[in-house]
Amino acid sequence: MVQTKKIALYVVVVFVLYTIITSPARAADLVQIGFEGISSAAKGVGDFMTELVN
Repeated sequence: MVQTKKIALYVVVVFVLYTIITSPARAADLVQIGFEGISSAAKGVGDFMTELVN
């Protein structure tokens, strides 16, 4: 099981590096979308907690 996780991690790392090297603009767009999603989720949790306290 541990060996499978290592192989999967290596495949993901190689894929990410390949994507960054071949299409840096697209990779930047994907990172921006990801961070916007995380930011939106954090804001939603913050709003929920604020309403819960009130």
